Amino acid sequence: MNAYATIVQALGTLTIVAAALAVGLLLALWMPSGRQRLRATFSGRERHPIAWAFFVALVAMAGSLYLSDGVGLLPCKLCWFQRIAMYPLVLVLGVGLLRGDAGVWRFALPLPLVGLLISGYHVALQYQPSLDLISCGAGGECSVRYLLVFGFVSIPVMAGGAFLLITALLLAVRTVQTENDFDASSD
Repeated sequence: MNAYATIVQALGTLTIVAAALAVGLLLALWMPSGRQRLRATFSGRERHPIAWAFFVALVAMAGSLYLSDGVGLLPCKLCWFQRIAMYPLVLVLGVGLLRGDAGVWRFALPLPLVGLLISGYHVALQYQPSLDLISCGAGGECSVRYLLVFGFVSIPVMAGGAFLLITALLLAVRTVQTENDFDASSD
């Protein structure tokens, strides 16, 4: 297998793992017993999920740069919007991680939420091109799937998996921090 196929397979596999982890984490956040376990796990160690979110954003950014600059795939307008949401996450989460500031979730959380909405629309557009609300203009065509790993993982699915996991990790930090602040204020 050549390098391109190996990298694309790895990105597809990481997408599936990220989505599964995100769903599990979101379910844990939704259930009171899950929140208690997360709080016990991450209390005082809120930097860990921030580091994981930073790593996910870094891999997503590197993957998108590889596909456009390394392979030569032209990003469409929606891909650019997703990049606009993803690339600053590397910087924001990196600074939050270096400073040891668990409150970085307040600044970072809107970016993956917006990116998730855009990638969700982009995936829907790939399956139903009649949903096209904007003209893609120069660059790639928004409804075209330039690659399809495992029969369903396209580039916007990869971005969506990364946005979903980053969102779940930041919500975990928020939950732990909010519940710790609540306990501290009630003492």
